[in-house]
Amino acid sequence: MSIDPLTSACAMASSGLLLVVTGAGVSLASGIPTFRGADPGAVWSVDVTELGTVDYFRRDPIGSWQWYLRRFGSLHAARPNPAHFALATLERWQVARGGEFLLVTQNVDGLHEQAGSRELVQVHGRADRVRCSQFGCRYAQPKGWLPRDREREEAFLREPTAANLPRCPACDAPLRQHVLWFDEYYTGHRDYEIDRVLQAAKRAAVVLFVGTSFAVGVTEMILERGLSRGAKLFALDPVARDPHPSVVPVVATAEDGLPALCRALGAD
Repeated sequence: MSIDPLTSACAMASSGLLLVVTGAGVSLASGIPTFRGADPGAVWSVDVTELGTVDYFRRDPIGSWQWYLRRFGSLHAARPNPAHFALATLERWQVARGGEFLLVTQNVDGLHEQAGSRELVQVHGRADRVRCSQFGCRYAQPKGWLPRDREREEAFLREPTAANLPRCPACDAPLRQHVLWFDEYYTGHRDYEIDRVLQAAKRAAVVLFVGTSFAVGVTEMILERGLSRGAKLFALDPVARDPHPSVVPVVATAEDGLPALCRALGAD
């Protein structure tokens, strides 16, 4: 489908808020698997809704840490692709002409930040951080966190035992991933910035969903608020998803479609 309607909508939003919501499809060209079962290497080809839970962590913290360290191991070498850089360019272009911009990503890989995005919410957390699992600790929710200790994590992988579990330096409780699990709430940690996201969804002139399957709660919440606001809604994805009749599909990969949008706007 033509990118022209999206280009026109973005061009007209010079004094409004341009809200972009990205999912795993944005990072596929960086070598990071998506969550879609039909994609090669997709994480949802295993039961992530079972493994990606606080309940599983409490029952088997060793298994949880092993699964996440295998999953996050591929992130260290990943680099931003043209989609990430195009979104950073789009932000600079929108701000330079007096508009507002916010990028909300469901991804935890940090590639948007590496590419230069600044007005950014990492609504599902960050893979480069961990936090304490003991509520009330200063390194736990609702606002605490720690940087990853790769040396400690490598030692755990060499000998995955309870004695080697990464532990909190303050209270010695097991550390956990700094990500939103399937049985948790967006209000669980300050870093998720869910209030900022929902306020932006209410004010946005244009909402662009990129590389998302609309399978998680935040996309539904943003979509509902965008519809009530009368925002212009678009979904850029190689599969023509139709989450709502008011969402205009733009059939393209993120790494092709987003640079093309920047060129069409004169933003490159």
